[in-house]
Amino acid sequence: MRDRMTSKERVLTAFAHREPDHVPAWLGASPGFRAKAVHELGLADDEALSLLVGDDFRRVYARYAGPEEMAPYANLPPGATYRSVFGILRHGYEGGMPISHPLAHAETVAEVEAYPWPDSAWMDVSQIRADATPFCQQYAILGGDWSQFWHDAIDLLGMENLMIKMFEAPAIVEAVLTRVVDYYEGVNRRIFDEAADVIDIFFIGNDFGSQNGPLLGERQFRRFIVPQLKCLTDLGHRYGLKVLLHCCGGFAPLIPAMIEAGVDGLQALQPNCRGMDPQKLKAEFGGDMLLMGAINTQLIIEGTPEQVRAETRRILEIMMPGGGYVACPSHDYVLVETPVENVLAVYETIRDYGGYA
Repeated sequence: MRDRMTSKERVLTAFAHREPDHVPAWLGASPGFRAKAVHELGLADDEALSLLVGDDFRRVYARYAGPEEMAPYANLPPGATYRSVFGILRHGYEGGMPISHPLAHAETVAEVEAYPWPDSAWMDVSQIRADATPFCQQYAILGGDWSQFWHDAIDLLGMENLMIKMFEAPAIVEAVLTRVVDYYEGVNRRIFDEAADVIDIFFIGNDFGSQNGPLLGERQFRRFIVPQLKCLTDLGHRYGLKVLLHCCGGFAPLIPAMIEAGVDGLQALQPNCRGMDPQKLKAEFGGDMLLMGAINTQLIIEGTPEQVRAETRRILEIMMPGGGYVACPSHDYVLVETPVENVLAVYETIRDYGGYA
């Protein structure tokens, strides 16, 4: 066995496409699951859960500090459970679905420009350094705003309407995406000006795939999405950060364009979606990008601990050789309905079978 690395060294070695001492692991989990696991396992706090599973990452966030009337959970009208920073009211589980699409009827770029866009100063970045400092020598720090610009455009325009306007009114789509990404670029610039030296990875999330394939074709992806994605990756790289993109679904045909846009790593890799066979992804893209995930979240929710252990070991055998892999479930969040014993089975298997000889 190699000399033991710190978690930070382990993760950065994987990003460099070399084999570390042990495969890195990440527990991305919802607050609801974390609270449930801490309670069921009798742990002292959330940090104790991260230590128990061998999480090589820690994550830091900016905090909302904008107008009270735009706060995510305050002063919501009946039926709404969440408000995005773009004023989108949502209802339902884990953030829910949009109740309305305020730019759905926009016919001109002037109408888009007249929308009450948020100010990047609404996010308070002053605590990020203090949050990261206790962990930044030992662990790989995930930071930056989630920057879900594709989802925000869907919320503002409506998904079907957005797809139609890509062909019938492309200037409207480009104007919406540009204004959304301008906001995220401003927020992330403020975060990195404040604390880039204690952050390792700019972690962003946009789902461009469905169960059966990409949500949009490569031509539209390159025209509308790649310039915005490149704006964010270039920003992260200017501050010396790796850029990790969370993306759900079957988006394999879009990966070459993501590489060209500067994305350093992909997280989720849902093996039960079309085109996302782990062995194929490793063979085609493992030399170009860090691959992170591929342990079937659906099985972790519905299967037995024995099935989960077997699947985790199978994925490790496929993805570990040559480095460039981080082990975790195939979603950015382990949800609250997931059995704690199955999650422990994942990380126990990673611990037992994730060493590089």
